[in-house]
Amino acid sequence: MAKAEPVRGIWEREPGSGVWWARYRDAAGKLHREKVGRRSDAIALLEKRRNERRAGAKMPENIRAAAVKFNDLADAAETYSKAHHADSKKYLERMAKLRAEFGERGAESIKPEEIDKWLRANTKTPATANRYRAVMSLAYREGLRNGKVKANPVPLVRQRRESSGVIRFLLDDEERRLRKHIAEHCPERANDLTIAIGTGMRQSEQYSLTWGQVDFERKEIRLKKTKNGLARTIPMSASVMAAFNTLKGEDKRAASTPVFTGGWERAWWDAATDAVLPDYRWHDNRHTFCSRLAMRGVNLKVIQTLAGHKTITMTARYAHLDDAALRAAVDVLPEPLAEPDVTTDSQ
Repeated sequence: MAKAEPVRGIWEREPGSGVWWARYRDAAGKLHREKVGRRSDAIALLEKRRNERRAGAKMPENIRAAAVKFNDLADAAETYSKAHHADSKKYLERMAKLRAEFGERGAESIKPEEIDKWLRANTKTPATANRYRAVMSLAYREGLRNGKVKANPVPLVRQRRESSGVIRFLLDDEERRLRKHIAEHCPERANDLTIAIGTGMRQSEQYSLTWGQVDFERKEIRLKKTKNGLARTIPMSASVMAAFNTLKGEDKRAASTPVFTGGWERAWWDAATDAVLPDYRWHDNRHTFCSRLAMRGVNLKVIQTLAGHKTITMTARYAHLDDAALRAAVDVLPEPLAEPDVTTDSQ
């Protein structure tokens, strides 16, 4: 069979693959490359594009958008996360896994069913699936904001129903056992625990603190960059004040100096809890703070403000712990009415 005459502007990237590409310039002189398929289709497309150029037509928007890869959206989303998220580390870790699957794909070619399939195969719990879903959605939202894509497929992926779970908090005896172990094995970390359960700060908030955020005169901690983006102020109890004073010592620290050394190094905490309370996580210190307030009858709206919950729904998980308030609520009910006298005259 005679060899086909070469056509300028089309080529087979991998000889023998049967997949042909077309290369051309649009009316503005911009060079484009399109993957087509059969040789005849590549020739037809090339002729069509040349006719459009002769007519002075601009390239359709969907062709320009096809060049935008998911990696392009991820780059912008990571920049946003670093600027606005207190704990961007987890976001970047999740995005890295999404890049491995979708990074080289055209952003607008990714379908909701593909995202859903990936979530089913790569996440074990509804909560984890929803976190990855949120990461991917942010990438598309930034893409929309910057005009890189025209739609976000992620809202069409059904959000998983999360269990409210069991709220784990320290009982008094558990705290005593934990403090005893810390005193024996890593006494320099005792103040970390006092501050954690006395303020309810998230781990990222506590270990990013600088001395400029700790106001000894006003007896408060000022958090400017939190997980939900809202600044908040936390009053310091006497025990929390004493812990900060111990950490600061006699030195006058610069405002930009970190309060805690070692920062994100969690080996001390993991070792302590594994030895005494193997099912207790760092985040449970925050639960302990909120739970103890609820059990002492503190108003849920106040707890919401102190903890920095974005919605009251998050705080309402602790409502059932305030048994005294529940008992007081039912005590206001009136006593049963006396039964009516149903005696009748014998006459």
